[in-house]
Amino acid sequence: MNVILDVDDGIAVDDELKQSIIDAAAKVMQMYDVPNGEVSITLTDDDFIHRLNKKYRGIDRPTDVLSFALDESVEPDIEGGPDVDAIGDIIISMERAREQAAEYGHSIKRETVFLTVHGMLHLLGYDHMEEQDRLEMEAEQRHVMNELGIPRE
Repeated sequence: MNVILDVDDGIAVDDELKQSIIDAAAKVMQMYDVPNGEVSITLTDDDFIHRLNKKYRGIDRPTDVLSFALDESVEPDIEGGPDVDAIGDIIISMERAREQAAEYGHSIKRETVFLTVHGMLHLLGYDHMEEQDRLEMEAEQRHVMNELGIPRE
């Protein structure tokens, strides 16, 4: 498993929070049997995620997390390359994460780990457009958060 974490310039994130994000993504890959999985996670601000949300989803406002799955396209086989299953990219707005943590009355760690888990489940095919899918995804999120030892506060 490989988690690539990138923090945009000007975004303050301590090492403990970075490690919690990496651990959450790795735990999802372990739990959902993606042993050679690779995911890229970028921590950014509202302005950048707003532009991505508008460009790729047609929604003209910032959001908390975006997921871009790579399984929708065919990756070329690279002979002699590492045995890696690149599953996609997650973009998290730390501004939104901090606002939501305050709004919901829990820690920035809990909010950011939750957004990581939410994004990872999207990369693995979960969605919440239909009511039954939403209920299933919420149950999976609770299960993973409990496994991480970070239940809802």
